[in-house]
Amino acid sequence: QVHMQESGPGLVKPSQTLSLTCTVSGASITTSYFTWSWIRQPPGKGLEWMGVMANDGTTYYGPSLRSRTSISRDTSKSQFSLQLSSVTPEDTAVYYCVGVGTVSYWGQGTQVTVSS
Repeated sequence: QVHMQESGPGLVKPSQTLSLTCTVSGASITTSYFTWSWIRQPPGKGLEWMGVMANDGTTYYGPSLRSRTSISRDTSKSQFSLQLSSVTPEDTAVYYCVGVGTVSYWGQGTQVTVSS
């Protein structure tokens, strides 16, 4: 069973960089048929796909956030991370990490509020 767990600060100040980490257990983040994504849901809105990392470390980002988003990984810790720069209150959302193999595995989500 694959388990995903997000971690990171729940409060970020405007203009700072939001950093979250997803710890994966039950699968290797280098497994060939898995991809690893970040998805968010602002309050009262739908899900927004932010970006994905393939098993070889290649990344792809959504067009609206591409200039501010970066996904990286630490294979020794079975973790992949999200950095979102220059945040504003509009970046307030629940952030999910998702692993997709033959089925998808979601973390429980972590609330991030951008506020001074």
